[in-house]
This record gives sequence, structure tokens and C-alpha cells, in this order.
Amino acid sequence: MSFKLCYIISEIDNFANDPKNQGGHNSIGYFKYYCPDNNCDTDVKKVISTFIALVTLFNGINHNEKLESDKIAEYAILWLSYKLNQKTQNGNTKLYDFYTEHINTNSKYNEHITNDFNINKSVIENKIKLMNMNIKDISKFYDAFKKLCEMYTEFDDDNKNCTNCSGKAKEFVEKYKDLNKDYNNTNSSSYNKMLSTLSTDYNNLKNKCKNVQNSKFPLLPEIKTTQISVKSSEQTSAQTSEVASSRSSIGNNLFTVLSVFGAIALFLGIGYK
Repeated sequence: MSFKLCYIISEIDNFANDPKNQGGHNSIGYFKYYCPDNNCDTDVKKVISTFIALVTLFNGINHNEKLESDKIAEYAILWLSYKLNQKTQNGNTKLYDFYTEHINTNSKYNEHITNDFNINKSVIENKIKLMNMNIKDISKFYDAFKKLCEMYTEFDDDNKNCTNCSGKAKEFVEKYKDLNKDYNNTNSSSYNKMLSTLSTDYNNLKNKCKNVQNSKFPLLPEIKTTQISVKSSEQTSAQTSEVASSRSSIGNNLFTVLSVFGAIALFLGIGYK
């Protein structure tokens, strides 16, 4: 996990939740550019169009920050599941069934999420197969993920605010405990894998702050069933030195997406002629 990844998630959420975007009091903001025939006439299409934009943005930071593609895909899928459960009537649908019917057949998805990128169709599809629960069950993880992202936003390379992070850590741990108590996790390796992903990212941040005074990160409870090991979510030593090249990469490849987000463009230092 990284500061930039969490910043993008936050801005995407702000855009999608703003009723002024794309009009209508109850509408969801979306990227018309990623709508088939430039027409997203249902909430399902709107969520998918924004999901495509999110993955495109993630691909822009992935190359230089050396984050694991399958982990980033998992974060994007958490967002997708949360929005589908929030904005549509697909909560009881299996995620892979939804993907097969609505996403894999979407012309804009096939056009923009290609094998030229690290987070491509194969990575996303394989991750969805591994996370194949009901959409509403996957969406339960999003609140904990967002709280973890808030912690990573407090802790970036220029502002290592471990004290504020540790305050939010208590809230994250409570959300994690609630997920861990859920009865469904006893028979779901997918559920356990997502718990393990969250715990890995939490412990990575905890370790960065372990020598900071007044920094208190509560211990996470053990996952009730057998934990599935996950690789480290990041290679932190390379991040600081590669920020400048990351900005250049994003600027060259993601102009269309970033032009919608003035805040992201400003944050990443991209100028427009």
C-alpha cells in the first residue's frame, strides 16, 4: 500500500459521491470517456466506467512504486464491490458472475485494460476468481480498508505522522475485529485472504512507527481459521527515490483520466498546455 494509491482512492470516492458530477441529486459521478458509446445510462455502467478509470490510475503508479499488481487489483475490486453494493441491486450476486456478464463484455474495459499494463485483465480476472463471494460480503471490507488508507495518508514520505496514525489505528483494529468475528469467515479462504491482506498492510505501517515516541498501534487478533500467507504489500525502500519518475509516467499515460481530476493532477505535479 502507498500514500499515492490511497490518495487516488480518496479522490475517486469524492468524485463518485458528489451529486454535482454528471448531474442529478442521487446520481453517481462517473467517467463518460469510459462509457460504451459515451453513454452510461445505468448505475451499473457508471460504476464500471469509474472502476476502469481507477485501474488506469493505479497502473500509472504501479510501474514506479513497485507495488504488487494483484494486491492493487484487490484494492480496486474492494472499491468496485462497495460501490456496486451501495449503488445497485447486485449485492447478492457472486462477484465473478457479475464480472463475466457486465465487465468482461464491456468494450471500454477491453479497450483500456490491456496486457500492456501490470494490472491487466488477466490479473483482475484471477483476483476476482479468488475473491468470488457475494458482492455485499466483499463490500464489508471497504470500511476497514478506507480507515487503513487514512493511516497511510497521514504517513507519507514527507510527513511521517505516526502519532495521528496510531489514533486511527484503534478505529481500524475495531473494524478488523468485527470482520474477524463474522461467521462466514470460518468456511471461506477468500474471506481469510482479505483479512490477511489488511493485517499485512497494517503491520507494515506499524513497523515503520515502532520507534516513534507516543506511537501506539494495538495488536490485531489472530484470524480465526488458518491464515493464508501474503507477500509484503510494498517495497518501501524504493518509493522515495522514484516519485519524480512516477509523476512523469502518470503524466504521459493518463492525461485523459487526470484531466477530470484537477486535484489529482495538481497533487502529482502535472502541467497542461
